[in-house]
Amino acid sequence: MLLPVAFLDIADRVLAGGERGLLGLAFPPGFAQKGYFYVNYTRAGDGATVVSRFFLSADPDLALPGSEQILLSVPQPFSNHNGGQLAFGPDGFLYIGLGDGGSGGDPLGNGQNLGELLGKLLRLDVESGAAPYGIPAGNPFALDPAARDEIWASGLRNPWRFSFDRLTGDLFVADVGQERWEEINFQEVASPGGANFGWNVLEGPDCFSPAAGCVAPARNVAPVAAYGHDLGCSVTGGYVYRGPGNPDLQGIYLYGDFCSGRIWGLRPVGGGWANQLLVDSAFSISAFGEDEAGRVYLADYAAGEIFRIDQQ
Repeated sequence: MLLPVAFLDIADRVLAGGERGLLGLAFPPGFAQKGYFYVNYTRAGDGATVVSRFFLSADPDLALPGSEQILLSVPQPFSNHNGGQLAFGPDGFLYIGLGDGGSGGDPLGNGQNLGELLGKLLRLDVESGAAPYGIPAGNPFALDPAARDEIWASGLRNPWRFSFDRLTGDLFVADVGQERWEEINFQEVASPGGANFGWNVLEGPDCFSPAAGCVAPARNVAPVAAYGHDLGCSVTGGYVYRGPGNPDLQGIYLYGDFCSGRIWGLRPVGGGWANQLLVDSAFSISAFGEDEAGRVYLADYAAGEIFRIDQQ
């Protein structure tokens, strides 16, 4: 059921259209007691990525647009590849996905530049009271003067989207490809961070520019699944199914493609991974979501509708 009034309306400060807009929303652990939450949006005027905290009004179904506290702003050199996902990890820290800054082929080299936040997965401590945020002591580059302290992982083109398995804490990152490959990256919950997912040296399992030579970057982590543009053109990351019922879906990471509408299921098998096409749909899959019970949903951008995923 849709509420008659939007939970949060910040249309006056958001630049929307294409890959820009209100792109991420995350509720902190203990949200019901804390009464605030976090959003990621593209700022009107300059197109920068903004991560902010907003507070609730006396009505728990209505946030206060004027309560904004900006925690982070990142200039965006082009209009695409904003990333935008926000999620709290099992460690209680806020993770932020940022694309490489846009255009095509990462012309500014952001994906492999640890001095830039673009093309990265960030990890921030936004709940400690430090202003505007703290750096978790375990961040892999916190002691490297040539790197940004906020970085958790690098080598991303446009992470859309990432999620944590609510049972194991493992991390899945879907990264939209350039010309040939869409990929799913994986990180175990015990990882110390610092993974490099390869872009723009690598695209999926291959060299991005073979003529220029190809040496896998330090800390490179290969994708656990990838598919070519004969099967789609823009991956949309989902969630590991942990909902009630649907025994055949339990423990399977569900993800899809915006262009083809295909939905796949990915699961670990014997030290490797098994990937299976589950549905060949007509949906324009722009996002997945999960509810408090672990059920998984998808958003069909073309129709403006939300569907729940159940086994047949």
